[in-house]
Amino acid sequence: MQTTESDRRQIALAQEYFRRVDAGRADLTDLMTEDVELYFPKFGIGRGKAAFGEFAAGVGRVFELVEHDYRTYSFFCSGTTLVVEGTTRGQMKNGKSWAAGETPGGRFCNVFQFRGDLISRVYIYLDPDYVSEDTPRFLWGREGRTW
Repeated sequence: MQTTESDRRQIALAQEYFRRVDAGRADLTDLMTEDVELYFPKFGIGRGKAAFGEFAAGVGRVFELVEHDYRTYSFFCSGTTLVVEGTTRGQMKNGKSWAAGETPGGRFCNVFQFRGDLISRVYIYLDPDYVSEDTPRFLWGREGRTW
């Protein structure tokens, strides 16, 4: 499938989004429409930049460090929708860490929608139990798994 100029702009904007998330930049919402819609597990759906700020403040209270390796991501474009599959690594404020491929946490899928050159919707699908503290819900053995 041929990548269009619009696809390249959307991918570049998503990559910039991940860079700003990792850097904890306050100007992250400059990449978004005023009425941006967000979904994150345990947060639910939020609308508007203020809701996104509330979400960011919440995760900022528990994450010490998050790193997205967006260079290895898979990007799937269709019109104004971009689906991104990728991995993260990081550390919680309590000192526990995760790294996709080494621990159960760290794999995700984001679905972005764009209006012009801004993000109008970002739905983040992942298991928010980054450091595997919810062990009663591991329904299968963890031994011998490749994460």
